[in-house]
This record gives sequence, structure tokens and C-alpha cells, in this order.
Amino acid sequence: MIDRLIAEATECDFKVALETKKPKSWLKSVSAFANGIGGTLFFGIDNNKNVVGLTDVQSDAESISRLIKERIAPYPNFVLTPDRENGKDLLALTVYAGRSTPYYYKADGIMETYIRMGNESVTAPNYVLNQLLLKGMNRTYDTLTSEYDFRDYAFSKLRERYKAWTGNSWADKLFDSFEIRDVSGKLTNAGALLADDSPIRHSRLFCTRWNGLDKSGGMVDALDSAEYSGSLIILLNEGVGFVKRNMKTRWKKTANSRIEMPEYCERSVFEALVNALIHRDYLILGSEVHVDIYDDRLTICSPGGMADGTRIQERDLNSISSTRRNPVLADVFARLGYMERQGSGFKKITEAYYAAHNYRDELEPKFYSDVTSFQVTLYNLNYRTDEKAAVGEKKVALEQEKVAFEAEKVAFERSISELKLNKPTKENILSLFESFEYDVPFTRADVIELCNLAPSSAGKMLSKIKELGLIVPAAEQGRGKYNFVEPKV
Repeated sequence: MIDRLIAEATECDFKVALETKKPKSWLKSVSAFANGIGGTLFFGIDNNKNVVGLTDVQSDAESISRLIKERIAPYPNFVLTPDRENGKDLLALTVYAGRSTPYYYKADGIMETYIRMGNESVTAPNYVLNQLLLKGMNRTYDTLTSEYDFRDYAFSKLRERYKAWTGNSWADKLFDSFEIRDVSGKLTNAGALLADDSPIRHSRLFCTRWNGLDKSGGMVDALDSAEYSGSLIILLNEGVGFVKRNMKTRWKKTANSRIEMPEYCERSVFEALVNALIHRDYLILGSEVHVDIYDDRLTICSPGGMADGTRIQERDLNSISSTRRNPVLADVFARLGYMERQGSGFKKITEAYYAAHNYRDELEPKFYSDVTSFQVTLYNLNYRTDEKAAVGEKKVALEQEKVAFEAEKVAFERSISELKLNKPTKENILSLFESFEYDVPFTRADVIELCNLAPSSAGKMLSKIKELGLIVPAAEQGRGKYNFVEPKV
């Protein structure tokens, strides 16, 4: 029974006993669960999930309800469930995700709000507190009025894209209906992000093509890098352009045409960039969207995790509903044809990869998120293919080199077969040729070592084959060094 309850819990903490003198030890988890996606506290179980049991379940249940009412504001929605396992009494406190965020822990005149970070409940950073305040007011960052006057900014990129997508000119009233400016003539944050010369300083895109498989590439760390600012439309176009500039395309002939095999699916890159720019958390100041390209992969990282507080790596991509952190931006981009309102970006990213001619199962796109960031990893579809091709080309070159040498060896052997030399001397000459061929110079010391001859015998052999025209002094190599040449028969 307890295993089922733990498995069903969205998040969970374990307490051996109920702490009433220092209730913050567990009430901070109540705050975090209500501020996040909910969770369950199990009383009477240790951190290793061993059942310890409670001595007085009824009294503990009353204390839990009282302390939550006294110390958590506003009052969260929760359910207390008693249970019994192996003859021992337990309590499961399930706290539901709240709408009236933030939920504070209050004591001694101090109010603190908590969030979940991994399997711990920690004090919420300022930007998260701001997120929770907006959520509690049913507001989003992009709908807020900025300090910037609409009349001071141009929107040529927005107008151009709207005309290209819809065929219609941008009417002035659309600035109001799209919530780009408010009734007082101020830009909303969405409007400030869409202006050609966006005044939102941390709305930037950093792109880097690294030299190698990580950021420590040796003598040349980065092969290409760029920093972009301005309208989100500019950032999107420049980001896609940077990736296209830094990737190669292989191709394969077919009967009537050829199949192109780019390193990355352009559709996947486009969708991942759109998601990064539109769904990022703009409350995290001093942060930007980053595109990092390595030899084997491309990563796109944006500030802020999943808008609903879940972790993408624990979700089924096919069942994720659309939760938009910046709904005004998402709506504008949908009307510009950059994205769909149904929130199918993840599906498009993966499906484009599945459809690629050079796709392999191990190259499936990966998604990761935590409280502070979201990352998409797209793998180089040609990385191992290129590696194999290089190995194959090297192997072919070696085989060709081997064939050429064998032909030279046969020709050389044939040329000395008619010379008036004894068999041991011919064998020694052939052994020298196999070691040094025509290009590598050798000395009497090499003859002594390779042919196992005495110094005087080695000298006589060198004099003899020099007379026959098989060797000549090596040019510009100093005295006593020789090269094989085509023999004079």
C-alpha cells in the first residue's frame, strides 16, 4: 500500500516523526509543494523508506492541521490520509499545487517562501518569488506594462514578417489587439521584446561553434561565435542562420536524383529556437539563450524550466499539454506562422529527426529541464558516419599504398634477378628495399643491423650495389647516406 502511495506522489518527503517544536523542518515542504506541482509528506517513514510508525496518529493529524493553519499563508489545499503498514501507523499529507501563490512560511515576524530544488525544499530566489507573485495575480511577464514609450520604437521586422505570412499590411490597431502597447501608449514587455531595437538588455542570443566535443578545445577554443540582440524575430533568424553556416550537408546519389543529409534537421533547430525564445523566463536577469555547437551535437539552452514546474525528462513528450509562460509572445508568433497554438514544438523536433534519411535510434533528441534552465540537445546526424567515412578512406588509401608497394617490390625483385649477385646478397638487397624503398635514405649502420653483417662486409655490399647503379648518395643528406634508384640492367 505504502509503495503505491509513494509511486503516485508527484513529489515526496519522508519524516520519521512529526516535529512540533521546530515545525519549519517539514512546513517548508508544504510551502514548496503548494508553490510548485504539489507533493506528499509521509510521517512515520525514514529517508530509506523504512516504516517506523507513529505513536499517536490522531494527535499528530490535529497538530499538522493546526500548524499549517498557523504558519502557512495563504491556507493551502491539502488532504491528510492515515494508513497502516505492517502493524504500524502512518500519515500521508498530500499538498496540492496552489493558485494563490506565493505560499509563505511565517514565524517570528518573518515570511519566507519555498520551492522544490531536486529532492529538497529551498528558499525561493527573487526571480522565482516574482514568478509566483505574477502567477498568484493571474498575470504573466509579457503582459506587464514596461517603462518604454511606443512612439520611440520601430517594428519593421514584425511588419515584414506579418506581410510575408498573411499577405496583408500590418494595421496600427493590431498593436493594441496583440497587446504590444497599452492604452497609455507604453509598450508591454511583449512589445519591448518585439521592437527592432529591443530595450530588454538580457534578451540576447549567444551562439558558439566550439572546437571539439566540449568547451576546452585546445589552441582554438571556438571556431565561430556571435552575439545577437534586438527583436525576437531578429534573434530567431540570426540563430538559424548561425547554425546553417556552421553545419555541413552530405548527399547520396539515387537513380534519378540525390538525397541530402544535413548534420542537423533545420526544422528541429527552428522549433527548438522558437521554444527557447518564446518560453524562456525573462524574469531571470542577466541570462540569455545560448546555442552551442560541438563536433557531435548542438545544444540550445534557455533560462527557466518548464512553466508548469515539472521536469521534461520525466514526462511523456506525446502527452504534454501546452503551458505558455509568455502567452502574448506565443500568440504573436503563432499569428506570424512561427509556431502553433496547440504547443506541438517537442513533437515537431523529434518527428523531423525520425524522418531524416541518416537518423539512428541513438541520435534521438534529448530534453532536460530543472528549476533554472531548459536544454534541447540535437545530435549530429553525420558525426559517426563522417568518422566511419574517414576511417574507410584511410583504409582504402592504405590498401592502395600496399598494392603500389607490392608492385614496386615485384618490379625491383625482377630487376635484380638477372644481376650477377649471389642469393644471400640479393636477399639482403631486397630486405633493405622493403625497409627503405625509394624515398627513405639509409646508412652502412642500417645495413649492418638489418642484414646482420660485419662492418667490412656491409661496406663491400654497399660498394657493389653502388657500382651496379642500385643506390646513389642521398641528395643533401650528408655523407654516408644512400637512396635506392631504378637499377641499370
